[in-house]
Amino acid sequence: MEVKSRHHLRSDEVGSITDALSANLGVELDADSFEKVEFADSDWDVVLVDGDPLVLYIDEEPFLTVQGANAHPPQKHVVTVDAGAISFVSDGADIMRPGITEADADISEGDLVAINEETHGKFLAVGRAMTDGDDMVGESGKVVQSIHHVGDELFEFSI
Repeated sequence: MEVKSRHHLRSDEVGSITDALSANLGVELDADSFEKVEFADSDWDVVLVDGDPLVLYIDEEPFLTVQGANAHPPQKHVVTVDAGAISFVSDGADIMRPGITEADADISEGDLVAINEETHGKFLAVGRAMTDGDDMVGESGKVVQSIHHVGDELFEFSI
């Protein structure tokens, strides 16, 4: 991924990010530096938090990257998958109902969600809910569209 631009964020921009993460995920980000990175060859904009790519803009909405979710585990908007789903989720597959063991009831269709695995609690992906959280556990159907996952080029990105 080729960096097009990189600049420090103003305090009001940092406030918007930290407020959104706190309200949507229950995550408190406290850091000394926030830098926005725009890429020449990707639509993703990433925010480096103390030098690490922890925040991703998805449709202009700040959300944690997989690294960010593992460093600052979300308390809300979490979908948990079983061990059988790990390899599929890690390869970027959309999340299917049979692999889900639990989903937060406060998730609404269209919300961004963090996907973790039940055994070790590690976050594997970020996606967009295709249904409400209380409708995610079941027998069949796709319920979360994968956006960013372990092993993709954003996950491998570092400055």
